[in-house]
Amino acid sequence: MLIRDLGLKDYVEVWNLQRKLVFERGQGDAPDTVLLCQHPPVYTIGRSSNQDVPEDLPDPVHRIERGGDLTWHGPGQLVGYPILKLSEHGLGARSYLRALEAVLSEAVRPFGVDAGVVRGFTGLWVGRRKLASIGVAVRGGVTYHGFALNVNNSLSAFHRINPCRLESDAMTTMHAVLGRPVDEHTLTQAVAAALLEHFGRATAR
Repeated sequence: MLIRDLGLKDYVEVWNLQRKLVFERGQGDAPDTVLLCQHPPVYTIGRSSNQDVPEDLPDPVHRIERGGDLTWHGPGQLVGYPILKLSEHGLGARSYLRALEAVLSEAVRPFGVDAGVVRGFTGLWVGRRKLASIGVAVRGGVTYHGFALNVNNSLSAFHRINPCRLESDAMTTMHAVLGRPVDEHTLTQAVAAALLEHFGRATAR
């Protein structure tokens, strides 16, 4: 398993990279890979959504293959795209979602954030506020898309939409929970370590 920290990368560029890696993983030409990055501001909407997209959104909107609904990505938010062959981890689609929730909960705990799940919803929550969104796709038994963890990002872009079909003010960040900014490099390393602990040892680069 390989973990790649891409830094700040255009959404479409990383989307195309995911699809390339899914094909290669399915052919056995690439290992399990996790892409960690941040994006310039962008909205994405999942395949199953029937939500109307506001016409006056300030950032690009992309309709993509993952499950889930309308959400936003931007600087200060850590996005992770695991490209994993589920059968090699003994996981199905639902158990994979639960594993991602456990990974993120474990990763944020040392920072002083006690986050967990809410019955009937996907993602990671602090009380009734959503800290991380999860939306995945599976092609040929290989996962792509993944999670978005709100770290230091602004929440204003969420206020323009109903993120994940929730109220516009339902989201929170680690910064808001703690009352101080979080070191993003250290947080990325913690998420990488938790992913490795759950899904297998790897070389990070």
